[in-house]
Amino acid sequence: MQLLHFSKPKFRAFCCPPSSHSHPQSITSQTSSCSGALKMKGDNNDSMQLQLEAPTRDAISRIRFAPHSNNLLISSWDSSLWLYDVDTLLLKLEAPSEAPLLDCCFYDEGVAFSAASDGLIRRYDLDSGNIDTMGSHDDIATSIGYSSETCQLITGGFDKKLLLWDIRMEKVVSCIRSVAAEIDSMTVLGFSLTVGIEASVHVFDLRKFDKATHSMEPFSGTHLRCVNSIPYAEGFAAGSVDGRVALQISDSSGSDDTGYIFRCHPKSKGKHHLVSVNDIAFSPMMTGSFVTGDNEGYVTIWDAKNRKRLIELPRCPNSAVSLSYNHEGQLMAVASSHTYKEAKKIEGPHGIFIHKVDNVDIGSVSTSTR
Repeated sequence: MQLLHFSKPKFRAFCCPPSSHSHPQSITSQTSSCSGALKMKGDNNDSMQLQLEAPTRDAISRIRFAPHSNNLLISSWDSSLWLYDVDTLLLKLEAPSEAPLLDCCFYDEGVAFSAASDGLIRRYDLDSGNIDTMGSHDDIATSIGYSSETCQLITGGFDKKLLLWDIRMEKVVSCIRSVAAEIDSMTVLGFSLTVGIEASVHVFDLRKFDKATHSMEPFSGTHLRCVNSIPYAEGFAAGSVDGRVALQISDSSGSDDTGYIFRCHPKSKGKHHLVSVNDIAFSPMMTGSFVTGDNEGYVTIWDAKNRKRLIELPRCPNSAVSLSYNHEGQLMAVASSHTYKEAKKIEGPHGIFIHKVDNVDIGSVSTSTR
């Protein structure tokens, strides 16, 4: 089987393991054993580790499952975008660029986007191999997300701007909104855009983008590390740099609003786990269940309604930097690597772990839909 070269330079897709003698060494060394890229761990087959023969050459910034398959998108500080098929255990694509990639997202199964430290927003056609530059921020582009409801790509950056791109009109910014400070974290869900800026969370309605519909400081001045929208209710979750998570949940009537803060990993003897919560992901299968990953590699599944811990997954060898459920909520991917957001770099291997979570004991977690 052969390595496919497309019309755009530096974009290579792999439909199967390439041979070791017919391609450039830099590519061959990264993909020569694609069929062994996933290594099973654990006797009960509950956990799998996705392990490259030559892992990403720098920190992982984001992982995202595709909207309707088990393809996994990976952006990295090594300036490459990777695509893995978790079902077939094959590396399908590596797309190098000229700057570290800080975030990525899918448009659909065939198209993806990335945000980079050079400010550029890149579009990847995963079928033809074409890479296009949509446009750019005036500074580092930190965050990216897509709303299928509005057909808009939303990006944020250190230039203190939120840009809305109409995918139907390529390279056209339909709306620009300036914010008070650099954008640290952002998530898009339906018509809702939730943005983390320093210590504040701002929620926007993409249909009425003139001002935030809700703003607050959940940790009373402590900086945020991540935000995520709640898929089954109005509200959001936010993780802080000191190990806390805040949930703000509203129902349609407003009579049963819920808001609380908890520490992710309380320690014995009155001490607390004061490290950053790097990411939060909500299960698409179990309403009320979400998972947190922190800077010391702890990954925990929680019951939001009853405010209790359901299960703590095996500790990662490095920081848990990004989390993603697949579309059915049966698999959860955890990216483990160091992060550039900490003063002290945590040494350890990079890796991606795929956990089966469809057999997690969810106890009293509600499974009703919105």
